[in-house]
Amino acid sequence: MNEKAIHIISTAGTMILGLLVMTWFLTTNPVKNLVELVPGMDNRPASISTDREKVAIGALYKAFDGIPSEIKGSWPRFRGVDYNNISSEDIRLADEWSNTGPPVLWSVDLGEGHAGPIVANGRVYLLDYDEEKRADFLRCFSFDDGKEIWRRGYDVFIKRNHGMSRTVPAATDKFIVTIGPKCQVMCVDADTGAFRWGIDLEKEYGAEIPLWYTGQCPLIDNSIAVIAVGGKSLIIAVDCVTGTVVWETPNPNDWKMSHSSIIPYTIHGRKMYVYCALGGIAGISAEDDSAGKILFETDLWNKNVIAPSPVYLGNGKLFVTSGYGSGSMMLNIRAENNTFVVEPVQEIKPGEGICSEQQTPLYYDGHLFCILPKDAGPMRNQFVCYLPDDIGRLVWSSGTTHRFGLGPYLVADDKFFILSDEGVLTVMKANTKEPIILTQAKILNGHDAWGPMALVNGRLLARDSRRLVCVDIRALDR
Repeated sequence: MNEKAIHIISTAGTMILGLLVMTWFLTTNPVKNLVELVPGMDNRPASISTDREKVAIGALYKAFDGIPSEIKGSWPRFRGVDYNNISSEDIRLADEWSNTGPPVLWSVDLGEGHAGPIVANGRVYLLDYDEEKRADFLRCFSFDDGKEIWRRGYDVFIKRNHGMSRTVPAATDKFIVTIGPKCQVMCVDADTGAFRWGIDLEKEYGAEIPLWYTGQCPLIDNSIAVIAVGGKSLIIAVDCVTGTVVWETPNPNDWKMSHSSIIPYTIHGRKMYVYCALGGIAGISAEDDSAGKILFETDLWNKNVIAPSPVYLGNGKLFVTSGYGSGSMMLNIRAENNTFVVEPVQEIKPGEGICSEQQTPLYYDGHLFCILPKDAGPMRNQFVCYLPDDIGRLVWSSGTTHRFGLGPYLVADDKFFILSDEGVLTVMKANTKEPIILTQAKILNGHDAWGPMALVNGRLLARDSRRLVCVDIRALDR
């Protein structure tokens, strides 16, 4: 057979094969054996088959043998009793420690996250994600020894994303309210952990789960839970006794939920809830005759990522800040004809003045204190003091040899207690003249010690990404 005949036969064969393939494609359904994904059919637990599974809030419960403490005092919410990270307890705390550091009274292993603890009713409450069970739990421990008393939670699949749980519960003598990583709100009995009610903000209100999961910490004000939604409502208020939504603030601008938490302030004689959403800042009436009404709103501060809460300095001055290149701004809220007018006073970029990426700055003794973000140039991660009348004017900084990362801080006994990323606790004199470091000790051996701390009766609760410790920071000669 010559070369020309071979070429003709080869070409004809290719054409016939092509016609057969085309006929199969036109007459055959290639997806006839595919079925809609049903949770559990792929040999994975149903709870992780879809990110939009129905969550049975509060369905899981387990009791343990821990016994509540008789120790008095509380740190009942994010930033403590007065929402300012300042302890008012009259207890002398240590100026120095031996080489072994402060005594560690007890410790508890945790799932990965940055959720901070609270103390109330002789108990420690902490939101924690159990990676093995794929469940979000509110855990209740004895303040005496860290033994678990009970846990209440629900199945929900959370992927690791710079940690999992990262919010602080809110407590009264009767109730505990939490917000989980995927916007599930849960209210339980403070003593027994009995489930009272739950709300899925994403499913019921169209809330958008924030980047890195929920970061806002719930607020309870006179048995009313106040929650930022950022869906069909900007903020809702829920009666902790009944679970009934008693008021809703509309959200016509479609602002989204941020990582920032609502803080109550009294501004020009009006009590209000101030919230930094993704889209702008709002002041919502907290007074009975006008609860839920918008008193002011402005998009002067509109950033893509906001974690710190707004800080009110009095006389109408409101300080706001964020990381990721946002910088900071001082606003003036002015009362005018029964309304409020918001005006910019000063705005700065990172490296030009006081800014914070994750923790809410302290306002103490007429000055602002915080840890500068990683984009603050040569002063990055230093603890700093600034005058609020000029947020670009530095008073002092901790210096290049004392950097703290994204760690938390609080004030007690006229001292700053600052936790670094690596779990080193630094004690500084709380003054406005110069930085005076009193002592340091490593109290945690993990990393990413970012969760807010709590302090009650000289016992400091602090965590890293995997462990919670209770340390005694009282002065030895108290």
